[in-house]
Amino acid sequence: MSTSAGTINGVDLDTITEFAQQVADPDADTSVWNARTTWTGAFTSATHAREHAPIISDEPEPLAGGNSAPNPVEYVLAALGSCLAVGYAASAATQGIELRSLELELSGTIDLRVFLGLAEGHAGYEQIEVIARVESDADDAALQQLHEHVIRTSPVGNTIEHPVELDARLIRAA
Repeated sequence: MSTSAGTINGVDLDTITEFAQQVADPDADTSVWNARTTWTGAFTSATHAREHAPIISDEPEPLAGGNSAPNPVEYVLAALGSCLAVGYAASAATQGIELRSLELELSGTIDLRVFLGLAEGHAGYEQIEVIARVESDADDAALQQLHEHVIRTSPVGNTIEHPVELDARLIRAA
């Protein structure tokens, strides 16, 4: 990614600095994010967030799906990878580190027997592995520090790694 005056890795430094100053205010509200998911038949659904096109999900054929889109647990990996990519771009930019390329490879294991009700246990990922490949002129120590910072401050990573309260209610549709 090229660097221009006030921009590193495609990140506008003035904008990110101004935003950081706004949220640093102890009286600033926490941010609220919303999504709406609608079942569209069989194992497919469409999720809407802000004004964007729907995010479609489906299950692979071995799980009786139509394999028309990634499944929800693949989207968990995608959400983590995307969040980490944002973290790398923003943190590297604010530290003056130019990234020529960044690739994140994610994988995880899930016990599908628990999901299917065939066994007791944890139905989610047991472990997620992330391999970050970074091309940059920064030295190894700077890249390692960047990596540790990005992992430590990732909102999605923190959501996965630490328990979060889930308030799920059922409302009968009219």
